[in-house]
Amino acid sequence: MDDMNLKKASFAAGCFWGVEAAFRQLKGVVDTRVGYMGGNFENPKYGDVCSGRTGHAESVEVTYDPSIILYDELLDVFWELHDPTTPNRQGPDIGEQYRSVIFYHNEEQKKLADASKKKLQGSGRYKDDIVTEIVPASKFWTAEKYHQRYLEKRGRRFCGL
Repeated sequence: MDDMNLKKASFAAGCFWGVEAAFRQLKGVVDTRVGYMGGNFENPKYGDVCSGRTGHAESVEVTYDPSIILYDELLDVFWELHDPTTPNRQGPDIGEQYRSVIFYHNEEQKKLADASKKKLQGSGRYKDDIVTEIVPASKFWTAEKYHQRYLEKRGRRFCGL
């Protein structure tokens, strides 16, 4: 496989442990990293982000092979992973670090993300508005080592199980 053909996608959909685990299971995803994106604080650590003062969201950077899986398919998984109508909250996790965000890396990703959000909003699946942000990818700060593949290291595929 030629690394030159690999692409990146970045998402925030609540606690990054479960989001990472879901993307890692997909054929065509060659790597994932959990970390922090979208904030205004240099080199944040988990405690900084949890304080709610950095502006970062717990995020997952997905490296994928577009000859095997399309960005649209990653978006479909993203929408299925969480409730995109709850601002700054996913399940029991509350705070802006748990907000729903698609961080696009180029104009094509932005176009596809906007179209998928519009389609989902118009589908009638949710009675409330989708609050997912679609913003340019910014500096990705890799989370501490113990957060990487957290559920996998514990023999779990999903949070809460």
